Amino acid sequence: MNVIYTSKNNKIKQIVNSGQVIFCDTDLAVIWGIIKKNTLYTTIKRYTRQRLLEKVRQGIYSIKSPNALSPDAIGAKILHGYCYVSAETALERAGILKQKIRNITFVSGLSKKFSVGIHSFSSRQMKDVFLYNSIGVYTEGGINYACAERAVADLLYFNPKYYFDGSTSINWDKVKEIKKIIGY
Repeated sequence: MNVIYTSKNNKIKQIVNSGQVIFCDTDLAVIWGIIKKNTLYTTIKRYTRQRLLEKVRQGIYSIKSPNALSPDAIGAKILHGYCYVSAETALERAGILKQKIRNITFVSGLSKKFSVGIHSFSSRQMKDVFLYNSIGVYTEGGINYACAERAVADLLYFNPKYYFDGSTSINWDKVKEIKKIIGY
């Protein structure tokens, strides 16, 4: 039996085949080749009504339920530019900071605070010359993360007098090396 794909099936197939799960409205415009904003938003509205797309927040959509998405992926998509999880969040996850960090902290080209559902995010703005230096930043599942030493260096960039609970578990030589290479 031959399946005849309607325009709707082709559009959904295109976003599934993109390999992404979360999309900005501009991502969908590019994937679907839609130039007119009215056509784009009408299509998105129809697909969200039919539950083919889930609205994560204004301008952000997913092919999965927002509850099934990684909060790191949501934050990165909302920032919609180069960013990485760093600072207190990276250090808490590495076991260096003992207190529970409420916000997921990113470093990016924007200073911004926002929430989606139960998740809170903050982004600290870093100068491009430092931000785009990838030393100590790795990618996992399409999201960029700072290693513990880069997160320490980043925190010291933002607050040179920052106090670290678990300072004995920090490789200070590597932190100094990262700071020297980045230039801050």
